[in-house]
Amino acid sequence: MIGLDTSVLLHFFFRDDATKNAMAVEVMSSLSIAEPGWVGIPVIVDLVWELTHTHQLKRAGVVKILNELLSCRDIVIEKSEIVRKSVDLYEGAKIEFADCLIACSAKAAGCNRTMTFDRRAARDARDAGMELLG
Repeated sequence: MIGLDTSVLLHFFFRDDATKNAMAVEVMSSLSIAEPGWVGIPVIVDLVWELTHTHQLKRAGVVKILNELLSCRDIVIEKSEIVRKSVDLYEGAKIEFADCLIACSAKAAGCNRTMTFDRRAARDARDAGMELLG
């Protein structure tokens, strides 16, 4: 397996630097089922932050990229089922992706609720177990 950093994924999806894009495409093209790329949860969180804040992508664009990564047979996503549920929640909610991941991770770990002071997270991720404290 080959670990993939946020910057490789960003340069693969965006052609803002032709040289780095070509190198990222080369790495991504070299992946296979026998030698897949591995993307950790911190990379997913960082990627979403970069997509929304640096590249100014709307929620639908972020969801599209995340679904592309999740459906790629040559890429292994850490805790992919939790990430998939987080993407589904993010697509229909108005909360940050990190909040979706927090709620879905806690639920997958067996928590019956996740306490938060974040009113929007408690409202939009109630089905995932977020509960307002206070």
